[in-house]
Amino acid sequence: MRTYTSFEQIENDLKLHKLERDIAWEELKLVKGEIKEDLNPLNWLNSALKLTGKYSFFALIKKWIFK
Repeated sequence: MRTYTSFEQIENDLKLHKLERDIAWEELKLVKGEIKEDLNPLNWLNSALKLTGKYSFFALIKKWIFK
């Protein structure tokens, strides 16, 4: 536990903690936005289309090579 010798030290510590809290809050907002974007159905559709395209491409190559 910290021992304070002046009100100025207390005020500085409170300002520091407020800034740390504000930074943490902004980081949480960023994470929330990223999660919201990741859970967007259009992103799922985009990922599914990419996987389907890759699988189809490899299936065609396999079929062409092993005729």
